Amino acid sequence: MSQSHLFANKNVLITGGTGSFGRAFAKELLQEDVCNKVIILSRDEWKQWEMRESEPIFSHPKIRYFLGDVRDKPRLERAFDEVHLIVHAAALKQVPAAEYNPSEFVKTNVLGSMNIIDAAIDSGVERVIALSTDKAVNPINLYGATKLCSDKLFVAGNSYVGARGFPKFSVVRYGNVLGSRGSLIPFWQKLINEKAPFLPVTDPRMTRFWITITEAVNFVKSSFEVMHGGEIFVPKIPSMKITDLAQAMAPDFPVKSTGIREGEKLHELMIGTEDARHTLEFKDYYAIIPEAYWKHQEFMKKYKMNSISDKLAEDFCYASNTNSKWLSPEDLKKELSSNKHI
Repeated sequence: MSQSHLFANKNVLITGGTGSFGRAFAKELLQEDVCNKVIILSRDEWKQWEMRESEPIFSHPKIRYFLGDVRDKPRLERAFDEVHLIVHAAALKQVPAAEYNPSEFVKTNVLGSMNIIDAAIDSGVERVIALSTDKAVNPINLYGATKLCSDKLFVAGNSYVGARGFPKFSVVRYGNVLGSRGSLIPFWQKLINEKAPFLPVTDPRMTRFWITITEAVNFVKSSFEVMHGGEIFVPKIPSMKITDLAQAMAPDFPVKSTGIREGEKLHELMIGTEDARHTLEFKDYYAIIPEAYWKHQEFMKKYKMNSISDKLAEDFCYASNTNSKWLSPEDLKKELSSNKHI
């Protein structure tokens, strides 16, 4: 994907802006210093204060901190005034918490998404990208089910914009961002630093996709550039074995299998065989196009621009255990070092 000046002189709003992705995305925009304003929308005043105090860049003259909840549509309408681009990163994400508090996850991840879409249309926003997760593909837990519902809502949002043709709504889907808050690497690093007796591994067969926070930020930026509305963008990224990650982080540390947790998958899936039928392949990513769009030749012309394949293999699926790209323990060690995780 190529970069242009889409963000020049634009007001960009990030929901869930104090999270790992939101902070990294805001920092990138502020360092580039081409946009007009970067607005952090989140519901926790303490996290906003912490973010502002953590680095000088987060006191940049162009940044704004806006308290609000995606459940509160009138507050979103106020926040979206004069906003051009939105990254929707706000979500409740913890799988066990979702099983015990399902209604809260529905309110934030589903109803909150509906509010984002409605407020963006009413406010005349130009483009919206919602962040998704591998857990939305063939979901086996409530969190994944709410994110699948959110994905469907954002794709369908393009049908409600009318003749003016905007906002454009698209989705970016990737796996866990390694090193982000609550992810495996900082948890294991804490155990290593504390000289714990072992590193817990739920299942030694487990595989995961590898994406860093920097790669995630760059992919979302690039997706803004190429989106036409309705796509689910999936990056081409390598896989890793969970045991290889443990070896890369602490080769002499014992590993203990603890069993797969409730709602957890052995392998990640980002494109299932059902979606593969209407997926386009590009050099660095895949784009899942709504099945209904394939019947309209004029629609498909713009989606197929620069694609290298519009017909994937009949049994294609993009899963972490059948991926063609893998990171070895040596590769992982280099990745960890370059991203300052160890």
